[in-house]
Amino acid sequence: MRVLILLAQPLLAGCTTIASAAVDVVTLPVKVVSKGVDVATTSQSEADEKRGRELRKAEEQAGREARERDKRCRQGKPLPADDCSPVPPPGN
Repeated sequence: MRVLILLAQPLLAGCTTIASAAVDVVTLPVKVVSKGVDVATTSQSEADEKRGRELRKAEEQAGREARERDKRCRQGKPLPADDCSPVPPPGN
């Protein structure tokens, strides 16, 4: 009896492999569709992160432009669009 069980064991292992392959084939379309939906939609947190990056990039650009304008004003070579009027300190 033990010999029969030992001989049947490799055959049963093959059944589990076939069963797991069948489960993979059945669940594959569901996984593909859910991945497609996930890629096509943007969560609120992702949208917030993207907006934050855009704002930070715009602020960095504005800072660079302000530093360049201040430098041109200090050197006495302002562009026609530069406002080189002195800025009063805060609180006055």
